[in-house]
Amino acid sequence: MLASQKQEIVALFQAALAPVLDGTGITPSVVLERPRDPSHGDIACNIAMQLAKQLKMNPRELAQKIVTGLLDNPAGKALIDSADIAGPGFINLRVAAAAKQSVVKTILAEGQAYGRSDAGAGKKVILEFVSANPTGPLHVGHGRQAALGDALAALFDSQGYAVTREFYYNDAGVQIATLANSVQARARGFKPDDAEWPESAYNGDYIADIAADYLAGKTVSASDGLPATASGNVDDLDSIRPFAVTYLRNEQDIDLQAFGVKFDNYYLESSLYADGKVEKAVDALIKAGKTYELDGALWLRTTDYGDDKDRVMRKSEGGFTYFVPDVAYHIVKWQRGFTQAINIQGSDHHGTIARVRAGLQAVGLEIPQGYPDYVLHKMVTVMKDGEEVKISKRAGSYVTVRDLIEWSGNGDIDKGRDAVRFFLISRKADTEFVFDVDVALKTTDENPVHYVHYAHARICRVLDKFSDDLSSLSSVDLAPLTAPTEMALLANLAAYPDMLARARSELGPHQVAFYLRELAADLHSFYNTERVLVEDNEPLKLARMALIAATRQVLRNGLALIGVSAPEKM
Repeated sequence: MLASQKQEIVALFQAALAPVLDGTGITPSVVLERPRDPSHGDIACNIAMQLAKQLKMNPRELAQKIVTGLLDNPAGKALIDSADIAGPGFINLRVAAAAKQSVVKTILAEGQAYGRSDAGAGKKVILEFVSANPTGPLHVGHGRQAALGDALAALFDSQGYAVTREFYYNDAGVQIATLANSVQARARGFKPDDAEWPESAYNGDYIADIAADYLAGKTVSASDGLPATASGNVDDLDSIRPFAVTYLRNEQDIDLQAFGVKFDNYYLESSLYADGKVEKAVDALIKAGKTYELDGALWLRTTDYGDDKDRVMRKSEGGFTYFVPDVAYHIVKWQRGFTQAINIQGSDHHGTIARVRAGLQAVGLEIPQGYPDYVLHKMVTVMKDGEEVKISKRAGSYVTVRDLIEWSGNGDIDKGRDAVRFFLISRKADTEFVFDVDVALKTTDENPVHYVHYAHARICRVLDKFSDDLSSLSSVDLAPLTAPTEMALLANLAAYPDMLARARSELGPHQVAFYLRELAADLHSFYNTERVLVEDNEPLKLARMALIAATRQVLRNGLALIGVSAPEKM
């Protein structure tokens, strides 16, 4: 049911309740739900049971007064077909067929805008995701973050929010030093298993590629920032370090481009130190009286904010712990005007949530208690040829996003991207996911991407046979759409806007993938049961053509939102 129709029904309930509530001062909150059992109707409401005690009335008697008011109201004649009372006072409504059918004209009129809302107009939200250390290629965990983050950003955009996608580079610390030492060792001719090879070095083939380009004096550029030119001097770590970081940032840019993910902004951890923002954050916490010194270290009283123990901010040797620049970074987000910030990260970051939020509370800037929001995802296991794949030659110790895209498309990047993006948001983020490359390559219903793609292509094939202008379908009579499979399609099409709003509010982009599979299933069921191009019944044929045209539009809208193509032929 469309949102406008729900609002009309809520208004009908309020009108029916008005004489009952007159003089009581009670303001009812009418909530409409879909019955668990479709045979009970289209809409259920328990308002009578909620108000009965306050009004000192029998809930069924109150429900009867409400139903009488609903059915006697002329404004509801075109919307409500029937109403009945179930159990202790549930009110079940059946919506008029014409009201259900009207969703087709709404979709055909709104096109790509169907499902979009301005609910978040004027609100800024920043989503930080991927944020890989520039020390190696993107792994499949980063791929899950990219798919989740990009789809979630699109959901916020669809609801009218001003969205910023941000990539935070951890370009400071021990890992960067390890990268530089690894490249230096390769440049000197050493390789893994040699006695001279550093114990903590990165072993992937990409290190050899960086070393070769460094020795050749090449220049590399990332998507933002200045180019880095190699000096070729194997003893010059100050030249090796920025060259290696820029080289890998460029490699990650290439991976993200293949994945169809674009960022609005890149933020460097090193800038927090260079601009003095880390020191300012620490000073603010000290001035707020939220720190103390013990054993030569500076501690934050995170237990004041629900943490299980206080946390070290500055170690005895002088360096800051991991969460301190994170606190500084999120202060910057707040000061940039982002009243909502969402971080998509691996579940191994769970331990930092309490301390980052504690630091933000303690700094005294009136940052909300739950700031930022987190979407934590679990690991991805990759299966190929019936076996788990744990490493790739490119990375040395893990499967890369590029590997997964190439494997899943059998070399076709576009096909592989569709499969990887759809698969990686098809489960809730907090569940472990097994990515089976063999399934991604199948052209059967077992492959969910193929299943949805085939639904779209099937519609395109039928609409290609329509001799008239498709725009004429927006004015056809929809009354012939009464078959059960047609009713199922209509109900699911009407549910799309609510699904988007719910997925946004629950930070659950997996709901889009679930919805697309259900809509595809309804389309296939309809197509296999009913004849679309009915030769001896022109009104029915036109109504069904309009129905599948609307279904195609919603499939396109949903696939575009998660960054997946909508092929017209299979």
